[in-house]
Amino acid sequence: MSEPNYAGNIIVNLAGLPEFLRKPILLKRLSEFFSMPQKDRREIINNALQAGPTIQFDKFSTLFKTWLEILCNLSEEQRTIMFSNYITEIVDHPEKIVLFHLDGIFEIYMSLSKEQKAILSKSIRRIIMSLDEDSRKKIRLTIPDRARKELGV
Repeated sequence: MSEPNYAGNIIVNLAGLPEFLRKPILLKRLSEFFSMPQKDRREIINNALQAGPTIQFDKFSTLFKTWLEILCNLSEEQRTIMFSNYITEIVDHPEKIVLFHLDGIFEIYMSLSKEQKAILSKSIRRIIMSLDEDSRKKIRLTIPDRARKELGV
């Protein structure tokens, strides 16, 4: 990719901010995401998937947890848009998820409250179950066993 990864740079910068700055900035970026055309959303997702593995995991985990917490407070429609975009990109290009520390990401998810996990798992499960069988199989192969059991997929 010869173009600058602006979204990736934003992600890296956000990861290093303290929570009182990170949360409102991330919320604003998420609200901008939902108003973008699908082409731009896809580019943002691609950039995020490229940038994620390049961030120190301790900073990534803080950012990822903040992102999940914000998603819990958004509408079901917005969560569906966000997770559907990520899931579609992962189904189309499963190699993009290989460099992520998926067990660590699952532990971040497990650190959420019971209510937050229920909100997120319901959204993710519904999206995965709406996929065609081949896509469901691809996504299941990328998800660690413990996460598949927890999500019910």
